[in-house]
Amino acid sequence: MKKIKIISIFSLLFVLNVASMCTDEDDAPTNVNQTQVINTIISGTWRITNYVDSGVNETSNFTGYNFTFASNNVLTAVGNGVTTNGTWSVTDSNSNDDTLNDLDFNISFTSPANFVDVSDDWDIVSRTDTKIQLIDISGGNGGTDYLTFEKN
Repeated sequence: MKKIKIISIFSLLFVLNVASMCTDEDDAPTNVNQTQVINTIISGTWRITNYVDSGVNETSNFTGYNFTFASNNVLTAVGNGVTTNGTWSVTDSNSNDDTLNDLDFNISFTSPANFVDVSDDWDIVSRTDTKIQLIDISGGNGGTDYLTFEKN
């Protein structure tokens, strides 16, 4: 009887140990802070792999452009023989919405028009070392915009 009890205990411990090692890689990070986002984005160059403006996919407007987010908040887009400068920042919005730690990813360009379109205070949906997904729900017309940067 004692032998069966010991085997049962070891079996239970084994099952619990194996179960604790399982993770769901699709889970979005739940505790991303401002420093993590900044350190991610200033590392390397990025490209826009998805830009949907109120249901219209406008990703092709950014084909061939590489974006550099400098530590001094200067944003540079280089592509197709053109260099476009803007600014960027990551701020705490304190809006208590459902995005990661209520962080805003702010982008500002003054020209050309397709770059001005992405100028906004975006909410961060998810962040990995190679991808940052953003969303903006417009207060005026109620449209939803999506913007994704992926590391080159």
